[in-house]
Amino acid sequence: GVQLVETGGGSVQAGGSLTLSCTGSGFSFSESGAGWYRQAPGNECELVASLSDDGSTDYPDSVKGRFTVFYGNAKNTVYLQMNSLTPEDTAVYYCAAEEARYYSDHTCPDPDFGYWGQGTQVTVSS
Repeated sequence: GVQLVETGGGSVQAGGSLTLSCTGSGFSFSESGAGWYRQAPGNECELVASLSDDGSTDYPDSVKGRFTVFYGNAKNTVYLQMNSLTPEDTAVYYCAAEEARYYSDHTCPDPDFGYWGQGTQVTVSS
């Protein structure tokens, strides 16, 4: 079956960095592309990074210049490097593939819409 497993969340002070990883099995990231979403309590689900099958990327203004999404060498792993973190980046982060790359709704994940990781908590303290 399909599985996306995320690692790398944790706690960090403002200004610090974290790198999340998402390893997929049962499908191909290189054909699907990937996305990273986050959701904080009381906030909308937000797409923070999009990675196409050709390697092109897109970011919202809230993280542009601070977050970088990229494939690992084997292309079954996708990374999200996060620098200059602020308390506003505190959220549960989810990787997504297939249709989930185009997800847009108030809450995430939605297991009926594409493939999702289990989520990993990122906490940034001031």
